[in-house]
Amino acid sequence: MAQPDPPLPTEAELELLGLLWRLGPSTVRDVHAALPPGREVRYTTVLKLLQIMAEKGLVLRDESRRAHVYSAAAQAARTQRRILADLLERAFDGSATRLVQQALSSRPASAEEIREIREFLDSLEGERS
Repeated sequence: MAQPDPPLPTEAELELLGLLWRLGPSTVRDVHAALPPGREVRYTTVLKLLQIMAEKGLVLRDESRRAHVYSAAAQAARTQRRILADLLERAFDGSATRLVQQALSSRPASAEEIREIREFLDSLEGERS
């Protein structure tokens, strides 16, 4: 039987997940050191947050070494899809059109981003033909 999805990450948890996706399996010290410069977060705060995230199933903890190693339990794309699906339902009544319109009007997309979006939409149309 498939395990249920863990809860969606909070903003702080998502920040640490982003670091783990970028760094790969890491110790608390590694994650703490990778926080953006000027980000005043104590080592013990990062430790506690990773422990909570392990209890929630957001990260996996390898306890085989003296310094525990944490890794993201799910790939970035899977977590991003879950967050987006939640946002789509809660903020846009399930309308992908409204979500995309808001996303593209909130921050100007570069010419490269627009090209990639067009290519993606073209590929979706090709799959449905």
